[in-house]
Amino acid sequence: MFKTADKLRGNMEPSDYKHVTLGLIFLKHISDSFEAKRAALLAEYPDGAEDRDEYAADRVFWVPPTARWSHLQANARQPAIGKLIDEAMIAIEKDNESLKGVLPKDYARPALNAVMLGELIDLISGIALGQEKGEARDVLGRVYEYFLGQFAGSEGKRGGEFYTPRSVVRVMVGMIEPFKGRVYDPCCGSGGMFVQSERFVEEHGGRIGDIAVYGQESNYTTWRLCKMNLAVRGIDADIKWNSDGSFHKDELRDLKADFVLANPPFNISDWGGDRLREDVRWRYGMPPASNANFAWLQHIVHHLAPAGVAGVVLANGSMSSTQNGEDAIRHALVEGVGGAPGVVDCIVALPGQLFYSTQIPVCLWFLARDKSNGVARDAKLRDRRGEILFIDARKLGHMVDRTRKEFSDDDIEKITQAYHAWRGEDDAGPYADVPGFCKAATLEKIEEHDHVLTPGRYVGAAGVEKSEVSFVERFASLQASLEEQFALADKLTGTIRAKLARVVPDA
Repeated sequence: MFKTADKLRGNMEPSDYKHVTLGLIFLKHISDSFEAKRAALLAEYPDGAEDRDEYAADRVFWVPPTARWSHLQANARQPAIGKLIDEAMIAIEKDNESLKGVLPKDYARPALNAVMLGELIDLISGIALGQEKGEARDVLGRVYEYFLGQFAGSEGKRGGEFYTPRSVVRVMVGMIEPFKGRVYDPCCGSGGMFVQSERFVEEHGGRIGDIAVYGQESNYTTWRLCKMNLAVRGIDADIKWNSDGSFHKDELRDLKADFVLANPPFNISDWGGDRLREDVRWRYGMPPASNANFAWLQHIVHHLAPAGVAGVVLANGSMSSTQNGEDAIRHALVEGVGGAPGVVDCIVALPGQLFYSTQIPVCLWFLARDKSNGVARDAKLRDRRGEILFIDARKLGHMVDRTRKEFSDDDIEKITQAYHAWRGEDDAGPYADVPGFCKAATLEKIEEHDHVLTPGRYVGAAGVEKSEVSFVERFASLQASLEEQFALADKLTGTIRAKLARVVPDA
């Protein structure tokens, strides 16, 4: 279906066509949901078919007659179809407060060919044809998510700004298990973290209402994608937007979340840190104005509830950098400082080629506000203070096309099971170190490595045949190793200079 839809776009850029296609899929989805609810009301409670509260109670948007898919499909071959779609979007926003300013409304522009729009409507009309109504709506939701991912791939690096690959989100969600409570993402993109959180609850027999979703996004276009993505899934969420972003205008200042899932932009150097030098969030140290990585980590820790846990995607340099005091902040996050406890629970090294936005490997940081887990948890976990779990997942995953890799279900199970067993969950079984894959390291051992958190230092290197490793993976691994060596050399040079200065002051 995506290939067919993509053929219709002619010379239009993926970034423009994305909104054309996703807007129509969204319209089809909410129209189908409305029609299904309306049919049920007519059969059981005819007087309620025009009662908007009946629809709102089931989180179904009210769709006026001229905005319903049947009306658009009947007029798909009309020259004015673009104007009809725009009017439908305007009417839906007028009748649904939560969608105001969200939907695309530029289908009548001359650059959009009316014939192409008609063909696209016909194509989308065939989604889930013949399925039961409830199942059809779920198929539409999955189509929307799939198209988001495919457009991210088409846009390459720019696509990574709004989309975190599904298999990476599944690892993060599987690790921290956001089953019940408040879920927060300070840079939420198109909302993939929330979609996976809701799916986790559904698949494990929980109630969707047990999760409250909060987020913030600084890119207005991406915020609109997020709102539509969540609406397609029927997820009620408080998603804020402002152009200043979470650092400079924290819209959810008082929120304390039970779970945080985040994929912040990597190594941002223009985050305006020089204007936030005395901020209350920097309990573990002043983050450098030249790199936002440790500002993101501390912002997230600041928003964690007393027993909250977080999963964060960061560039590999965050595990070993010694520049601009980042090593001191990492030390504090591991050991604790000034009454603030150590919060680093687990580090996972990921393989390269998982992301649309970068080919280099990245890592996952898992943080726990209370590693003793003595408060506010449904299942008490073991006391993990004094330890950090390291997982090296660089050898996992399989290629799905020439440039991109994904984790299989077995890969995700292997990673998450190690973490659950190490945390001491009742049904996870006993934990054991696996050479080359996972290691529970003591803080004493981590201190010996100057609080460098690269998993390869602790788990040991597993032997891999040369033919099993792609050039890109091997190059990325060597690059990460070289960065570590440079960081260590810088640290040793600084130590030598300090000692020389004490012995020979003029040296």
